[in-house]
Amino acid sequence: MPRSVEKDTPSFGSALRERRNAAGLSLTELSQLVHYSKSYLSKIENGLKVPSLDLARRCDAQLGARGALAALAPESPPSPSPPPAGTADVWTMGLSPDGHSEFSGRHRQGPETTGVATVYTWRLQPTSGPRHTEGETLPAFLTIFQESRRLGQTIAPAALIPMLIAQTNALRVMAPQARSDDRARILTLAARFAEYTGWMAQEAGDDGAAMWWTDHACDLAEAAGYHDLAAYALVRQALITMYRHNAPGTVELAQLAQEQTQNPRICGLAAQREAQGHAIAGDYDACLRALDRARDLLNVRGEDDEPIIGTSTVEDPVTLATAWCLHDLGRPEAAVELFDAAIRSIPVHAHRARARYTARWALALAAAGETERACLEVEPVLEALARADSATIRVDLRRLAQELARAHHKTAVRELSPRLASTLHTGTLHT
Repeated sequence: MPRSVEKDTPSFGSALRERRNAAGLSLTELSQLVHYSKSYLSKIENGLKVPSLDLARRCDAQLGARGALAALAPESPPSPSPPPAGTADVWTMGLSPDGHSEFSGRHRQGPETTGVATVYTWRLQPTSGPRHTEGETLPAFLTIFQESRRLGQTIAPAALIPMLIAQTNALRVMAPQARSDDRARILTLAARFAEYTGWMAQEAGDDGAAMWWTDHACDLAEAAGYHDLAAYALVRQALITMYRHNAPGTVELAQLAQEQTQNPRICGLAAQREAQGHAIAGDYDACLRALDRARDLLNVRGEDDEPIIGTSTVEDPVTLATAWCLHDLGRPEAAVELFDAAIRSIPVHAHRARARYTARWALALAAAGETERACLEVEPVLEALARADSATIRVDLRRLAQELARAHHKTAVRELSPRLASTLHTGTLHT
C-alpha cells in the first residue's frame, strides 16, 4: 500500500529520473551502482514497474537523497500488534508425543487466551507450591537459566520453550513464600525466564506469544521492583516491531525504553534498536547518531553482580548493528566490509547468533553484486537452521532468495536455489 503523499508529490519514477539526471548519471551507470538492470530501472522511471523498498533505499543512498527518495517508495503496512494478554493466574501447557507443545494462559474468571487441550495445569497456590530454600534455590535456577541460553543457540526454539515455561512458573509460585529480600530476586529471575521465553517464541515464528511473554516479563519485573528489566522488555518489543518493518513503532518503543531507565547497557541496546528503526526509515544521520550513543553506553562497565541483559555471545554488537543498518540504508558494500570482520569475532559455539548475522552478510553480499560469494557464505546458515530453526533468520533468507532470483542464470545460484527453497519450505515449527 503506497504511503500517504500530497497530490503534488512526484512519483518515485519521476523523482528518480530527476535526481539521476542532476547527478549526471546515465541509466547504465546507476544500474551498475545499485546492481539492477538498466531495463528494469527504465521501467521504474517510466512508472511501468513498482520499486521494492530495497531498491529505493539503494537509489536513495547512491544519489544522496538522504531519505527523500526512499520515502516515495510503496511499502507494505506493518502487521498489527496483538493485544496484550495480561498476566494469567492459571497456566496450561500441553505436550504431545511428537514433541510439539501448546500453552494457554487464563484468568480464573476469564476465557482462555487460546483454545488448547489441557495436559498439565499449574495454579498459583503458594501454600502447595515448591518451597524456597535460602541459599540453594536461586543459584540452581540461575544455572538453569544460563544453560537454557546456551541450549537456545543449538536446539529448536519449540523444544526449549516448554522447559522455560516450567521454570518461570516454578519461580513465580515460589516467590510469595520467600523472605522479602529473596522474593525480589526470585521474581526478577522469573522475569528473565519469561523474557527469554518471548525471544524463543519469536524465533519459533509466533509474534503473538512473543508479545505475551514480553508483557508477562514486564509484570514480573514490576512486582520485583526491578524497573530496568521492564525497560528492556520495551527493547524486545521494538525488535518484534522492527521485523515487521514498522520504522516509527521501532523508534518510538526504543526511545521510550531509554526514557524509563538509567541503566547504561539497556539504554545502549535501546539506542541500537532505535538506530535500526531510523535505518528502515532511511534516516542516515539519525541512525548514525543513535549508533554513536549505543557504542558509548555499551562501553560503560556494569556492576560485577548485575545480570547480563541482552546478548552474551556478541562482543561488539554495535559494529554488527551498524552493518545491519548500512544495508537497510541502501549501502550494501559498506555493510559487507563491517560484517566480514565482525562475524569472525562471534564464538563458534554461538550457532544461532553466527547464523543470524551471516544470513544478513550474505544478503548484503548479494545486494552488492557478489552473488557467488553470497551463495558460499550462506551454506553454514542452512546447516545451522537444520539444527536450530529461526523465524527471524528466515526473514533474511527469503529476501536473499528474492535477490538471488535476479541472478538465476549463474551456476552458484542454480546450485543453491533448491536447498534454499527446501529450507524455507520446511521451516514451519509449532509451539
